[in-house]
Amino acid sequence: MNTDLLLVLGLLVSAIVMFAINRPRMDAVGLLMIVALPLTGVISMSEALAGFADSNIVLIAALFVIGEGLVRTGVARRLGDLLIAKAGKSQTRLMALLMVAVCGLGSMMSSTAVTAIFIPVALRIAQNTGSAPNRLMMPLSMAALISGMTTLVATAPNLVVNGELMRQGHKGFHFFAFSPFGIPVLILAIVYMCFARRMLPDGAGAGSGASSREPSLADWIEQYGLAAREHRLCVRANSPVVGKTLAEVDLRATSGANIVAVERPSRLSSRLIRPSRDTVLQSGDVLLIDLLAPCPSIEPLCAKLGLEVLPLAGAYFSDRSQDIGMAEVIVPADSGLVGRTILEARFRTRTGLTVIGVRHGREATGADLAREVLHIGDTLLVIGSWQDIERLRTDDAGVSILRMAADAKDILPMPGKALHAVGCLLLVVALMVTGALPNVQAALIGCLLMGLLGVIDLPSAYRSIDWKTLVLIVGMLPFSIALQRTGGVEIAADALMSVTSNAGAHVVLACLFFVTMSLGLFISNTATAVLMAPVALAVANDLGASPYPLAMTVALAASTAFVTPVSSPVNTLVVTPGNYKFGDFVKVGGPFAIIVMIVCVFLVPVLMPLYPT
Repeated sequence: MNTDLLLVLGLLVSAIVMFAINRPRMDAVGLLMIVALPLTGVISMSEALAGFADSNIVLIAALFVIGEGLVRTGVARRLGDLLIAKAGKSQTRLMALLMVAVCGLGSMMSSTAVTAIFIPVALRIAQNTGSAPNRLMMPLSMAALISGMTTLVATAPNLVVNGELMRQGHKGFHFFAFSPFGIPVLILAIVYMCFARRMLPDGAGAGSGASSREPSLADWIEQYGLAAREHRLCVRANSPVVGKTLAEVDLRATSGANIVAVERPSRLSSRLIRPSRDTVLQSGDVLLIDLLAPCPSIEPLCAKLGLEVLPLAGAYFSDRSQDIGMAEVIVPADSGLVGRTILEARFRTRTGLTVIGVRHGREATGADLAREVLHIGDTLLVIGSWQDIERLRTDDAGVSILRMAADAKDILPMPGKALHAVGCLLLVVALMVTGALPNVQAALIGCLLMGLLGVIDLPSAYRSIDWKTLVLIVGMLPFSIALQRTGGVEIAADALMSVTSNAGAHVVLACLFFVTMSLGLFISNTATAVLMAPVALAVANDLGASPYPLAMTVALAASTAFVTPVSSPVNTLVVTPGNYKFGDFVKVGGPFAIIVMIVCVFLVPVLMPLYPT
């Protein structure tokens, strides 16, 4: 063993130790390796920085942006809502559908991002069904990891292994090359978790009741007694208000009513319009009306203006929470509202928000809101767009935001662009599957289209990229060059060959899988793939075998990170909401990791023969 190899191995061991103790953070370790490796004289500084020009790094960054587009437009959340609607009350069906949905979405975007998206969905499912959140969090993380075994772009290790194949002159994997392995593993995981979840403690997760401290729109509707004052009225074709502006109709002066929003039918659904004096009413418009004063019946108003009463339940506001927001605001001592009524203060004109509830102390008043004199410390419930509510923080409106509805956390930046986002994603997948363009070029086209269509803007795109992961990969890539140049890869390959000498192909694959999976317990699965991909190809060369089954084995093993909560960010994310301990992952994930290894070791040579004829 030469001096150069000892120096490189010393740096590698140092990196592994720093990864294991998580000090400093992973991207800082990557930067340290970029600086330290050239000091050994084995590689140049240009070679150490070459990872920043690697097409796979650009591809990973582009996939983060595409995934963010799916999040911003609500595609991921709609998938979660559909899951809740279809699952019913069967816990087994809930878990199975959750795992399929997570794995399906994770095949197209970052598994870490998918896990973050589905944690609140799983918590909502647990709350609706009365089940413990920790019975869903472990299956969620397991499915997210398995999603890395389904497509080429599902996880960074797949792209790293694919890149190593291409660097050594081989043709890379096609887009769905991983699917024949990932789909059976997912089915096994669902069956396994039906039994293994009983090993988890049956208790509520730490995060299960976190959102209950903040009121929802439905809570405020009940607290302020709004059900009797809010109405939905449809404008009939023969209504005298058709073609008139809201200023001309002037419902506030003639009927003591505020138009909170105008719901206008569109081609696919309906859109909510913020009412203004110049808004022209059309046939089929639905008006959300708030009566300022108690009214025994809405029928006279409907008969006079040619309107039809539509049902309005508390769930309407929850369903429209992307468009309609509510907040409680307080009247401070120095407010210009003190001693004045809401109408006198022209609150709606100045803020765009409608006051639909007033509380003096703890009790909500049932009097005529329009003529209610405001006092210091009064609490007002306002309704309107979330943008107008947020503007209260900076505008001199005479009120301070006390509480916003819990629904505010789930507001989508681009709720009307879901079809655009899905269209961009399908185009990218089609280009990758057909091979019409290089994968990185296809992903960049998808990013540019999302920007052009308004799905995502540049600041959001840059924020969506996990720079820590990219720097880590770039920092570890030079080890591949350094180990090959110093003979480290050949030594590792020879060691593996000596251990498995005279053994069959299954033993070679099992050893390669086990070493890769074990290394992934201490360092990130991406760094593991960087180190083990060249070893796998060297073993294939020594055996005179096809490189593809050994490369696939490394990629699949890198995603088999079920055993500890620190072996993948996916597992780390579910620890708190699932209220898990370290031993829970070992107890549930350990046996399943062995099952996955056995399945992959026997399946890989069947679908990818080592010695193709």
